[in-house]
Amino acid sequence: MGITSAWSITAHDDAFVASLAPRLLPLIAADRDAPGARARWERWQREPLPDFRTWWEPFGSSGGAEADALDSFHQLTLAGDHVQKLYDGLGQGQGDTFSLFTDVWDRVEGEEDIFLSVQSKEFALRAFLHATGPRRASLLPGWCGCFLLTSGQVRATLPAVERALGFTPRERAEADDQDWLFYGDGEESVLDGPLRMWRQAAADGRGLCGASVIIY
Repeated sequence: MGITSAWSITAHDDAFVASLAPRLLPLIAADRDAPGARARWERWQREPLPDFRTWWEPFGSSGGAEADALDSFHQLTLAGDHVQKLYDGLGQGQGDTFSLFTDVWDRVEGEEDIFLSVQSKEFALRAFLHATGPRRASLLPGWCGCFLLTSGQVRATLPAVERALGFTPRERAEADDQDWLFYGDGEESVLDGPLRMWRQAAADGRGLCGASVIIY
């Protein structure tokens, strides 16, 4: 039985970001500090993965190490157990009904204020990180696609995000080649949505919330 995942980036005013911070920031920190998480990130930084089309083929003489590196990357890019609680509901029977779906996504009024990639049996964030690569990904704030930024932090991080996600035509073609996701008509690519959201939020004086979760 497969899963369906979602990676979202939503724009909000600073008052909402401040109200969300006590809920989300500790969850992001817990996923970042979970056993093995930083080691997996550092390994991916040291050992970028090859063309994704080779991942399911028999590996060569170094197959054991390569297969282990792939498994480490897959574990790194799963939805974090702690941020996942923001979608499942933080209350866990304790009366807190706050959730990512009803209290973050449903607050978005315009299509331009959200980037949302929903994928069946796949993680949008995984394709995004592989396509952009570890060097560019290291410039992005937060942890593995999850972040909460005030308007000031959005403006401050925009230059780094521009460096991470601004491609020459050749670089973009190479990144597109390593993005294995299928996009329907009019659907925004994982290589387009994040930078659009950063630029727009910076221009509008708004903050950003990013989350990668399993929705069912």
